[in-house]
Amino acid sequence: MNAPAQHLTVLLREAVEALAIKPAGVYVDATFGRGGHSRAILEKLGPNGRLLALDRDPRAIVAAAAIGDARLKVLHRPFAELGEAVREAGFGCVDGVLMDIGVSSPQLDEGERGFSFRFDAPLDMRMDTTQGETAAEWLARADVRDITQVVRDYGEERFAFQIAKKIVAARSERPVATTGQLAALVREAVRTREPGQDPATRTFQALRIHINQELEQLALALPQARDMLNPQGRLVVISFHSLEDRIVKRFMRDEAVPDSLPKNLPLKASQLPQPKLRIIGKPVKASDAEVGANPRARSAVMRVAEKC
Repeated sequence: MNAPAQHLTVLLREAVEALAIKPAGVYVDATFGRGGHSRAILEKLGPNGRLLALDRDPRAIVAAAAIGDARLKVLHRPFAELGEAVREAGFGCVDGVLMDIGVSSPQLDEGERGFSFRFDAPLDMRMDTTQGETAAEWLARADVRDITQVVRDYGEERFAFQIAKKIVAARSERPVATTGQLAALVREAVRTREPGQDPATRTFQALRIHINQELEQLALALPQARDMLNPQGRLVVISFHSLEDRIVKRFMRDEAVPDSLPKNLPLKASQLPQPKLRIIGKPVKASDAEVGANPRARSAVMRVAEKC
């Protein structure tokens, strides 16, 4: 097992400020990770404030339990179960929800998790190691068409078909069971790549997104977060990939526009549909200083909306 890596929370100050925390408010950190955002929220909460932290990674839950703050409740849940988790915690409506989407630095840096080709390890890639299919198990049964679709759609990889053929051909001789095997196969299949990027990067990203159903989880979580917010409650979402950010952007944009009605209906102004969310400010990206200290912050985009 590799030594624990230091986790640098991305957009820490910006995200906590965007929540506009009330000392006696109730908040949800839907992706605890290693707790950078949660600890900063707790610092701003008064003695009557409350925070619910969720994560699907058992190691994150262990880290959260170590905080030992009576105002903090921790649940081992994916954020797609946000509404159910809030009800289980007895929180009712909340004043803010924070989602920091994607893989965390410890998950990438703990080689045995199988997220990174920097380590030769079992090809797992599950955020929740207590359930679900590993990447190796999926690659053992998926056909060329399915592998192509995942690598193309989630990795935006133009050599997806060639990679899929290479994987299926290789597994006929022995299972593709380690990160090293997969990375070597991808490098053989990808003819050209941008300078400075490993040919396996896009494929590993695509498999991780697929195995953990990350985009589906996000699409399920956003309307639940909207529904549980009090008026003027804030939804803050940090994403690290264009596919994630596109989902967040469209959701907030659509929720900021009133539902349309057929023309010429005899309605009073007070009866007209109202927007559910109000977009707060422009998308926020990490500063040059933060990117210099933590290169993984380079792709982060934070969007903020407020319940109307």
